[in-house]
Amino acid sequence: MSTTGAELLVTLLERHGVRLVAGIPGGTVLPIYDALARSSRIRHVLVRHEQAAGFLAQGYARATGRVGVCLASSGPGATNLLTAVADAMRDSIPLVAITGQVPRALLGTDAFQEVDTCALAQVVTKFTAMVQSADDLARVVTTAFHEASSGRPGPVWIDIPKDVQTEIVSSRAARPRPARAIARPRPADQALQAAAEVIGCAKRPVLYLGGGLVHAEAVAQARVLAETQDAPAVMTLMALGALPKEHPLSLGMLGMHGSRASHAVLRETDLLIALGARFDDRATGRLDAFCPHAKVIHVDVDGRELGKLRAPDIALKGDLGDVLTALLPMLASRERPVWRAQVAALRAAHPEIDDKAGPRRLMGRIASAAPAEALIVSDVGQHQMWVAQHYPLPGARRWLTSGGLGTMGFGLPTAIGAAQAQPNAPVICFTGDGGLLMNIQELATAAEIDANVKIIVLDNQSLGLVVQQQSLFYRSPGFCSRFEQAADYVLIARGFGIPAFDLGHEEEDPGFWRKILTTPGPCLVRVPIDAGEQVLPIVPPGAAHWEAIGG
Repeated sequence: MSTTGAELLVTLLERHGVRLVAGIPGGTVLPIYDALARSSRIRHVLVRHEQAAGFLAQGYARATGRVGVCLASSGPGATNLLTAVADAMRDSIPLVAITGQVPRALLGTDAFQEVDTCALAQVVTKFTAMVQSADDLARVVTTAFHEASSGRPGPVWIDIPKDVQTEIVSSRAARPRPARAIARPRPADQALQAAAEVIGCAKRPVLYLGGGLVHAEAVAQARVLAETQDAPAVMTLMALGALPKEHPLSLGMLGMHGSRASHAVLRETDLLIALGARFDDRATGRLDAFCPHAKVIHVDVDGRELGKLRAPDIALKGDLGDVLTALLPMLASRERPVWRAQVAALRAAHPEIDDKAGPRRLMGRIASAAPAEALIVSDVGQHQMWVAQHYPLPGARRWLTSGGLGTMGFGLPTAIGAAQAQPNAPVICFTGDGGLLMNIQELATAAEIDANVKIIVLDNQSLGLVVQQQSLFYRSPGFCSRFEQAADYVLIARGFGIPAFDLGHEEEDPGFWRKILTTPGPCLVRVPIDAGEQVLPIVPPGAAHWEAIGG
């Protein structure tokens, strides 16, 4: 029996364990969709915009650690997908993006919906390939899944001309190929021993936890390191939950909107142990003033990050789980009572903002009503920072947000993807009105598949974080950042068939949030927020941490 390239592609996806694909059909991928319709293993989710297909696949990948897959047509389908793929690249999310392309004979002729997809995609992916023959599909797909999931995870892109999809595949090309062995880098024993000696001699160590810790499934080992070394930990936005908010060694988030206490402790540390963190500007503030008295041990699977921004005293290239598993037996347990007391004093001198009526109280009410298994997703903006500061985030792979690229419109489609990964857990999606408007059409997707997503819209009728920065650092606050025309998000959600509530007009009774979060299916709640509400503290651009405003 003959097999086409499209049929082989679907078989290869099945062999790689793919069970969910998000996308929109179009002319150049119809052969793939025809083959996909006959798959008994892969479920397809029809989104309303290709960007949402990429974010939905991201939500699935972020919640599971497995490779997410999205599918789009050529031309505008591919260009619409780019933003979600770039977002995945910055946050190291394993993703396979597959697009159709015009037939090979038309390449370079400016044919209808022709775009040089590979040229566009190569700057935001780990691996990009156009499949020139159906016989090459098995090799390209195997390479793509290997690249997406190995080392530092990330997105890959496969572009397939339409005539390759309909081409008959040779019997040899259709045979299963053995999985490629993945060699994981490991630092030399001498380097590990040197790190152990430096840690043992440190008087004021601090752990700096980044998103790489989550990707490496090494959160448990990092917690053991903190507890056995009596070392407090700061977390980037992507690592929040690695140490629970209530853990005595958790200093919470560092960076532009991090706590003053975390920054005060970092100013005093004599050893910074960076685990899967990038030393990016949002986390460090002015780099030459970041941890000015500290030696640095930097552990990362991506050697390009070691010394890229801050030269480490000891660089350990390797999988974080492997490195910590090897390092922990070399370390004797240590108690550091003097350092513990100093950290406690710094915390007392820099307490959290006592916000009894604003977003902090809202986060508390929602968290107290949320089931333990809930996943937390946020879009990008002020609401994102309020969640990061005040919500007791539940842990690795249950906190999903856009970090490196900071993409508005991320929240809703990513939450839908997470709900497909964890169908028995409610997904709480915090979004601002600005972020929701960027992918609001995906309310139709959520309704159609009955996604268990609770959309909480913090509505201040503006681009809140833009207004805040304009107010603090520019002369024209509110210019082009306030929405003069209000939208009725409750009416819009109900128009898509989603139950919706407006806390600006309805009473929030004591059992409101419990009922919302435990009733299956999608739901939207609008929460009005004062347009003057700000996220504090804030480190001004180019400033040191201790120059933060507010808080």
